[in-house]
Amino acid sequence: MTGPRETVIFQRVALIGLGLIASSMAHAMRQYGLAGEIVGHAKSAESRDIALQIGLCDAVYATAAEAVQGADLVVLCVPVGVMGAIAAEIGPHLAPGATVTDVGSVKGAVVEAVAPHMPSGVHFIPGHPIAGTEHSGPRSGFATLFKNRWWLLTPLEGADRAAVARLRDLCERMGANVDEMDVAHHDLVLAVTSHTPHLIAYTMVGVAEHMRRVSNSEVIKYSAGGFRDLTRIAASDPVMWRDVFLTNKDAVLDILGRFTEELFTLQRAIRMGDGEHLHAYFTRTRAIRRGIIEAGQDTSAPDFGRVPQGGGEGKG
Repeated sequence: MTGPRETVIFQRVALIGLGLIASSMAHAMRQYGLAGEIVGHAKSAESRDIALQIGLCDAVYATAAEAVQGADLVVLCVPVGVMGAIAAEIGPHLAPGATVTDVGSVKGAVVEAVAPHMPSGVHFIPGHPIAGTEHSGPRSGFATLFKNRWWLLTPLEGADRAAVARLRDLCERMGANVDEMDVAHHDLVLAVTSHTPHLIAYTMVGVAEHMRRVSNSEVIKYSAGGFRDLTRIAASDPVMWRDVFLTNKDAVLDILGRFTEELFTLQRAIRMGDGEHLHAYFTRTRAIRRGIIEAGQDTSAPDFGRVPQGGGEGKG
């Protein structure tokens, strides 16, 4: 990974949507001097006002079409379900030679929705920063969100390699590790590492909500570390996750089916008192956690959720 240094890569960056990822990109680009000018658009007037008040953007526009004019980089930071409509709006206003990317955690549906609206001469390079917290909004971002996190790019067939290299350089200068991946493979991998775990977290917290109603809030009062982790994940943006599951349903249902099979196996081992099977299973799966720590994607510090952290897993 190239270390951050001050070099302008894009002269005018338009951030469409001003939530966690967009605001973190703005902070990082400013900190490392990567953009000559940063402009933005948000549907909410409140978000637009905040973005100006805190200096997130040099200018903020009420429409996406206005925001993208003259931009050499456009970043779609909106829920996957509305990307097609945004792409249709901005398509006629994109500058020749501009690069358009996105930060959605689903790529197949984004390509299907966005690509048809991209005019000739515009470089559409789908992307996905695997970074986030459970917080949202223009105040939630911070410059180090992407540090040592993976940013996946999924260039389409025939993509301009110079444009891909330029976008990759930007991501690396913001602190990210960058890799390229096929669109379909990306969606399968993320179904395993992010989407299905989020669905399980939402489900388990839903079970606890039911139990809370019949146990005088003891489930909340006596929450252990594992449950606290689940509630943090389940606190993520409901609109974003609704769209993720609707647009990556095939991969999620595939992985969810495999999860159910594994769960049945563990249920049988518990029912039969098969301690040897449980011990062997837990020993194998513990190695995954160790691998994540060794890869620098988390820490082994025993804070048990009590020490505030800058990162999180709210963004898939």
